Amino acid sequence: MRSIARAIMLGAAALAVATTAFAQDIQERTIKFGHLNNTDHPVSMGVHKFAELVAAKSGGKLKVQEFPSNQLGNELQQQSALQGGVQEMSAPATTSLAGIVKEFGLVDFPFAVANFQQADALLDGPFGTALLHKLPEKGLVALGYWDLGFRNVTNSKRPITKPEDLEGLKIRVIPNPVFLDTFKAFKANPVPMPFAELYGALESKAVDGQENPFAVILSNKFYEVNKYVSATNHVYAANIILVSKKFWDKLSPTEQKIMQDAANEARTYQRQVSRAAAQKAVAELQAKGMQYNEVSPEQQARMRDIAKPVTEKFAASYDPAIVKLYQSELAKVRK
Repeated sequence: MRSIARAIMLGAAALAVATTAFAQDIQERTIKFGHLNNTDHPVSMGVHKFAELVAAKSGGKLKVQEFPSNQLGNELQQQSALQGGVQEMSAPATTSLAGIVKEFGLVDFPFAVANFQQADALLDGPFGTALLHKLPEKGLVALGYWDLGFRNVTNSKRPITKPEDLEGLKIRVIPNPVFLDTFKAFKANPVPMPFAELYGALESKAVDGQENPFAVILSNKFYEVNKYVSATNHVYAANIILVSKKFWDKLSPTEQKIMQDAANEARTYQRQVSRAAAQKAVAELQAKGMQYNEVSPEQQARMRDIAKPVTEKFAASYDPAIVKLYQSELAKVRK
């Protein structure tokens, strides 16, 4: 009995030492998490879930403070702030990273994946991971991908039911070469501009339309300035959870694990709410007065054919090893 009691006492002492060491590994920190979406958007919901998980796992020592709606600047300004160590976290669309790691342009290849299952398998697998590994040398650490959804075109002129309907339309696109050339292939006039300037440009008719997932269209009230929303589903878009490498390198291994585990758990939740919100958003956009139309599989196939030379051109300019991995993984997820 004495030996059992002694073993229990030793175990308790070891646990106390381990708990103390664990606690010492976690410092009081405030993490500024900026993004461009409004607080009713699924990205904001994901940030809230991440903040809850980080607080719970750190005993309240790590506090995540959300800055939505471009409060800390547009995508590229926040990216620069992370690289400089001024801001700790952000959740931009992967598209915004093509300027520093051009292979992120592969994620934006039009009509690559047909559904959410294919998209998740591609990004959570070897291809998506390989892209994440290219970021630390650029001053960024990524904790994974969240859902933004399939992108769809809205405009103030006409429904989009076939490629020819895009001809001549001034469409705002993210400043990304793949997006620019894709819409040029449809004989549209793509206009790159920061998201924060988009509503004003639509309102003043500086541009005719834009392309974004349904939840973004609803959250930003584009129904007030555009009449037509067309389910082109031309690109699957993801958000990427970024951390400043300067901040990350200051964290203990325990703190890093807490943040990565929280990001993984929040990812499952965020994808669920994002996809539910997209379904709901279509009905709400129609209720707000937008005219909604589907694009037939035949016309989508025509769009894919028109965009194919664009994807071939860019694929030839990217890291061949990453392109080969992308193509092999895409073939797997499509089966």
